[in-house]
Amino acid sequence: MVYVDLAFRVNGTKLPVDHGYALYASLNRLIPALHESKEVGVHPIRGRYTGDGLLSLIPSSRLILRLPSESISTYLKLAGKALDVDGYRLRLGVPEVRALKPVATLYSRLVTIKGFLEPVTFLEAAKRKLEQEKIKAELTLGERRTFRVKDKQVVGFEVLATGSSAEDSIALQEKGLGGRRHLGCGVFVPHAVRGK
Repeated sequence: MVYVDLAFRVNGTKLPVDHGYALYASLNRLIPALHESKEVGVHPIRGRYTGDGLLSLIPSSRLILRLPSESISTYLKLAGKALDVDGYRLRLGVPEVRALKPVATLYSRLVTIKGFLEPVTFLEAAKRKLEQEKIKAELTLGERRTFRVKDKQVVGFEVLATGSSAEDSIALQEKGLGGRRHLGCGVFVPHAVRGK
């Protein structure tokens, strides 16, 4: 399977910083197949932090879905649709398809691994997961982060992956790391462009 990023322009003004679950719920109402799909990852929408737990959307803000190329037609239906994300309304534009690029340094804003909440044990668990997938990379943990899923607080960490071969870099981008990829977790992007 060849994976790609399907990037929709986002029209709106603001969005909660912690929008992973609300965004997933809104997308799921429009494309119920998302709930069953293990292959699709949803990138967090980028914006400029304006305080009070809100992001201001900027011209480069995009809703990006990482998915197998054969699934593109299912998700093209999102073009032109309105999303309600925790009371904030967004409208999606026409998407562009972006190929994944092999880069040596990848970044994920938030990786979660069930049952691992402390840095040392989390890092060990993350390394085991990479070994299971036969992906070689050096992992470095960044900030500890939390987000809400309904009434639960979920803990994870920023993760930097370095030193991968081109093949391992693509594999990590395709498979991700840890759980909750529908909620924006474990989705890796080239480190230099993480803010775009």
